[in-house]
Amino acid sequence: MTMLLMPEKPCFMLVSVTALITGFYLISSFIPGTENMMNLVCPLGSSEQSSSSSISDMPLSPSSIISAEISKTILHYATNPVVPQQSKAEISISLAVLLRRRPCNFLVFGLGNDSPMWAAFNPTGYTLFLEEDLSWYNKVMKDTPFLNAKYVKYSTKLRQADNLLANYRKEPKCLPKEGYVKDNRNCKLALWNMPEEVYRREWDLIMVDAPKGYFAEAPGRMAAIWTAAIMARGRKKNGDTDVFLHDVNRRVEKGFANEFLCEKYKVNGVGRLWHFQIPKNGTTSDNSFW
Repeated sequence: MTMLLMPEKPCFMLVSVTALITGFYLISSFIPGTENMMNLVCPLGSSEQSSSSSISDMPLSPSSIISAEISKTILHYATNPVVPQQSKAEISISLAVLLRRRPCNFLVFGLGNDSPMWAAFNPTGYTLFLEEDLSWYNKVMKDTPFLNAKYVKYSTKLRQADNLLANYRKEPKCLPKEGYVKDNRNCKLALWNMPEEVYRREWDLIMVDAPKGYFAEAPGRMAAIWTAAIMARGRKKNGDTDVFLHDVNRRVEKGFANEFLCEKYKVNGVGRLWHFQIPKNGTTSDNSFW
């Protein structure tokens, strides 16, 4: 995620982000059943459960978790002269879905100075950030070590985008009927070598705001978009998967979104952000993403 420097307006951004985060919790506090929802932590693997239980026999209350997340996030923006790449209007679309679906599993392609905000919006859920730029990853994690993020590598190049789009149908493992992600080396669009955490969960929300896609040798977002679509189609739980794609003003993002996320599943959009609700397999064609 590329961040924009705005040293003249740090106070304005702090107020805007703080208002979004505080408003999020104020609004949710008036929703019936919120107290019970706050206690529903997203499912964890057995190894994670044993690890967390060993830390303390008395887990933090939901209010303590929320207070800690807000404090860390406000501190981050109060001491950092950068602002998120997404606009307030774009952020608000994702926020509305998080408010409806939390606590949830939230996968974010990209890591940046807006990451503490996304994590704070899902305090009792599971949010995972994926970043391909190692120097940027190290910098962000040094500043915000409390984030749950992984360094990842991509095998694609932006210059390959047209060829990948034109030829993916020739490989059955790239199509919805036989397509999958983990260890799928047959499909050039599959992110087959991601950290195990990526495959362990079904993701309720997926945001694609990375990797880089603005020069020929950059990885491009082709594989991230295809992978988001396949993960959504392979969902076992009830309900759709909400997918958010940023930078749709660019040709590759727009073209791959229309091919794999599909215009008919687009439910919202503003600025450079599109929001899709992708149904799981069984409600769509086996051989086409449309």
